[in-house]
Amino acid sequence: MKYVPDTSVLVDGRITELIERNELVDPEVIIPEAVIVELEVMANKGLDTGFAGLEELRKLSRMASDGKIEMKYTGPRPTPEQIEVSHTGEIDRIVRDVAREEDAVLITGDYVQARVAGAYGLRTIYLRPEEHEEPEIMKYFDETTMSVHIREGVPPMAKKGRPGNFKLVEIGNRPITEPEIRKMAREIVEFARRDRDSFIEIEREGATVVQMGPVRIAIARPPFSDGYEITAVRPIAKVTLEEYSMSEKLKKRIEKRAEGILISGPPGAGKSTFAQALAEFYSSKGKIVKTMESPRDLQVSQEITQYSPLEGDMEKTAEVLLLVRPDYTVYDEMRKTKDFEIFADMRLAGVGMIGVVHSTRPIDALQRFIGRVELGVIPQIVDTVIFIEDGEIRKVYEVRMTVKVPTGMTDLDLARPVIEVRDFEKGEVEYEIYTYGEQVVVIPVRRDEKVSRRERTHEIIGIKETKKQLFLLVGKEFSGERVALYCDGEYVLTARVNRSGEIRINKRSGVAKRIVNLLKKGGRLSITPQ
Repeated sequence: MKYVPDTSVLVDGRITELIERNELVDPEVIIPEAVIVELEVMANKGLDTGFAGLEELRKLSRMASDGKIEMKYTGPRPTPEQIEVSHTGEIDRIVRDVAREEDAVLITGDYVQARVAGAYGLRTIYLRPEEHEEPEIMKYFDETTMSVHIREGVPPMAKKGRPGNFKLVEIGNRPITEPEIRKMAREIVEFARRDRDSFIEIEREGATVVQMGPVRIAIARPPFSDGYEITAVRPIAKVTLEEYSMSEKLKKRIEKRAEGILISGPPGAGKSTFAQALAEFYSSKGKIVKTMESPRDLQVSQEITQYSPLEGDMEKTAEVLLLVRPDYTVYDEMRKTKDFEIFADMRLAGVGMIGVVHSTRPIDALQRFIGRVELGVIPQIVDTVIFIEDGEIRKVYEVRMTVKVPTGMTDLDLARPVIEVRDFEKGEVEYEIYTYGEQVVVIPVRRDEKVSRRERTHEIIGIKETKKQLFLLVGKEFSGERVALYCDGEYVLTARVNRSGEIRINKRSGVAKRIVNLLKKGGRLSITPQ
C-alpha cells in the first residue's frame, strides 16, 4: 500500500516506528519533494526540527536499501514564494495533492492537516500525541539537581543544592562529543513534539527553547554559539508565602495595598519561586490570577492560567488579558522596553501587576523604568519593590511621590515633584528620583549624614522683633524644613522655617510670650530638624 508522510511525522520520527512495528501493510513510502525542501530550509536555518526530519529520511532510505520498504520521491518542487508562506498551509496542500495523485494514504501528526484531508475525501492516518520515554538528558537529574549543563568537549556539569546554597559538580566521567550532544538535542525536540505536556517555546537560527513539563531546556548551536550546548533548568523548590521570613507589616501590605509589585534580584536568586508563591497566595484569597511568560516555566496550580506571547507578541497577549479581567497578573522575565511599557499599560488599566526583573541592587529594578515610562507615573505603576537574594527577602522598598525641595538643596524655589524610595520596614528615605535640568537623577540619601544632622541641636542665630511678629533667625540652610524649638532642652514648639531662614511667631501668642520670658531669664534657644 502507498503511504505519503507529511513533514510533521518525519520530524517526530513516527513513520519508522510504524514500519518497525509492522503496522503498515506492504509499505511503499512516497516522499513529496515539497517535504524535502521544507526540511532542508529548516536545517539551513539551524533548526533542530529540520535535522530531525532529515535524520528520519535517512532511516527510511536505509530501510529501502535493506528491502524492508519501497520508497520514492515525487511531486513538484515548491517555489520560494510557496516556501515563504508555508505557515499558511501551502506546503500541506502540495502534500495532499501528491497523496491524491498517487491514490495513497496520507500520514500526518497535524490535526488541521488531517481534518482538511478528510474533507477532501483522502484516506488519512492521524497520529495523535503519545506518551514516550523521557530524553536521555533527564537521567542527569536527581532530587537535588537545579540545572544540568552539557557542552561539547567537556564532561556534563550540574548545579546541586538550593538557591543561594549550591555547588557546581561534574556528573560525567568523560567529555561529551558533538554527535552525542546533537543526538540529545534531536531527542528533546522530538519528545516535545509528541508529548502533550511539552512544547517548543522558541525556535530560531542557532537556538531552541523547550519547556518539558517543569524543565526548561535551552539548546544553543553554531553560528549562535561557538559549539553545541544544552542547558536544562528545573525548579527544585515550590514554597508558600508563609515560608518566607516576612514581618506582619509586609504581609498586610501584600494582602491589602500592594498592586504594583516588582520582584528583583540577580539570576538564580529565587525570584520566580517567590513570584509563584505570590501568585498562589492571591489565588487562595479568591483572586483571578494569570501569568505572562516566555517561556512558560512557572510552577503554578491548575487554577492559574499561563499565557505566552500571542502570535509572538506579548502586547497581543495583554489585549486578551484585559478582556479576561484578572485581578492580578504575573509578568515573568521583563527585559525589553516593550515589556515595561506593557506592564505600565496594564497597571494603569487597573490590573494588579507583579513583575519579575533582573537586578543586582534593589534600586536597579526601579531605574529600569526610567526613560521607558513617564517619570511622574512610576509611583502609580510600582508601589512596592521586593529584592530577593539567596532565596530570601533581603530588602523591601515603598515608592511614593511628593513635592518638596530635594535633600541637599536649600532654596524653596528648587521644590519639584520627587519620587521617594523608602525602606519599607524603617520608613526612611534611601533614594530620591527627580528631574535636574534635562536629566533624571537617582540620588542616594546618605542616612548617616541625615541622622547625625537630626540628632544635632543648632543654636538660634538671633532674634528680631517687629510690632506684631517675633522672628527667630535660624539660617537659610534650614529653609523649608520643619524644626523643633527648645529652650534649655525643654520643648517649646514645632514650626516650619521660611525661605529667609526664619521662624515667624505672632507676638501676641502665648508661645511668643513664653519665649520672651525664657530669654529674660537667660535661657538658650536651639532647634533640631525633624
